[in-house]
Amino acid sequence: MERTYLSQSLADTHKLGERFVTSIPPGTTVAICGTLGSGKTAFVQGVGIASGINATLITSPTFVLCNEYVGTRSFFHLDAYRLADSDDFSELGTEEMYQSNHYVFIEWADRVVNSLPREYITIHIDIKTRDSRLFRVKSTDTLKQNVQRWMDSISDD
Repeated sequence: MERTYLSQSLADTHKLGERFVTSIPPGTTVAICGTLGSGKTAFVQGVGIASGINATLITSPTFVLCNEYVGTRSFFHLDAYRLADSDDFSELGTEEMYQSNHYVFIEWADRVVNSLPREYITIHIDIKTRDSRLFRVKSTDTLKQNVQRWMDSISDD
C-alpha cells in the first residue's frame, strides 16, 4: 500500500521527518528517490531535528557519499548519485550500516536497488510547485504497520 503526503513548505517537510522517528524503529533503511531539489535532504534534516541535531549541519552527501550523524537517534545519510553501480555502493560498507542501530537514508536509491536490504521504506518525492512536494511512501511487509502509524500521525494535524 502506498501512502501520500503533500508538503506545502520546507517546514512541512521537516515535520514529516520529525514524525518519522516517533513511528519508525532505529535500524530501518529508507530509499529516497526524487529529482534534484525535490527535498530529499530536507526530509533527512527533519529526522535530524527530532534527533537533536542542528538541521544546518545536515547537508547532501553528494560529494562525500556518506555522512554519519549522532544524536538521540543516529543515522547514516548516503548518496548514490555519483556511484557507477551497486558494487561501488556496497564498498561504502552498507552491509555493516544495515546491521547497525542507525537509520540508513539513501538518496538516489533507485540507482542501487540491488544493494538494498530485504526490508526497507521507499519515499518518492515529486515536485508539484516551487514550494510543494508530494511524498509517496511505501514499504516492505514488516514495516507496513510502522509506516501506517507514521503517516497517520502526520495526517492527524
